[in-house]
Amino acid sequence: MNSQPLIIGLETATLAGSIAICRGEEVLATGNGDPGTSHSNTLLSDLDQLVKQTGIELGSVDLFAVTSGPGSFTGLRIGIATVKALAATLKRPCVGVPTLEAIAHAAGESELTVVLLPAGRGEVFVQSFAVSSEERVAALDAPSHMSPRTAIERYAHEKNICWTGEGTRVHSDLIKGFAEALGVDLIDVVEAKDKSSGMAWRLAALPLNLARHVASLALTRLAQNDVQSPDRLQAIYVRPSDAELKV
Repeated sequence: MNSQPLIIGLETATLAGSIAICRGEEVLATGNGDPGTSHSNTLLSDLDQLVKQTGIELGSVDLFAVTSGPGSFTGLRIGIATVKALAATLKRPCVGVPTLEAIAHAAGESELTVVLLPAGRGEVFVQSFAVSSEERVAALDAPSHMSPRTAIERYAHEKNICWTGEGTRVHSDLIKGFAEALGVDLIDVVEAKDKSSGMAWRLAALPLNLARHVASLALTRLAQNDVQSPDRLQAIYVRPSDAELKV
């Protein structure tokens, strides 16, 4: 009998989103969504398909994990509502994993990882982390939202940065411009396939499936008994929604 916990991780903070089913650190199956289709239309059917693919029973799941934000307001609400419903129905614990923490985890070991995620209105969500060789992620500051230029300026004095997240790719030219002006070497992992830990800025490759990193971080929380009941699971929005800003 396998003693490793069975975990379902959902990532609905980004446009495409993803799902992962893991047995401990072993990834049993993953699925990625379609950025052109709402999570509300496909999430449950995609999850059902993945569950059938692995042959597991939902009743045997030990822990449900979901990105808790920041990210797409609609996506977060759908993902969190889904996990709350599953956890409450099956009487299982759940975990909310901050989106930016999961993205930092996916980028790998680094003394300073800066995550940029599009926040709408031309802004980005930004937060910095340290990621150890044992894949422990420690927040170095609080998540915030600001213009891409202001976000890059905040950390531009650092000589060794791992830049990651969709916002990094969207604003890669801006980051490259800062690096050139400061005389800092810039390594694009997508092009160079280089994970050098030397003094340089690095643009990390985007994760193929972010949900597996959500599940991995949830496993660590489970080992520390840092889990939640469904009624305590809440979203991290960082900024008001567009609807709230118009009120």
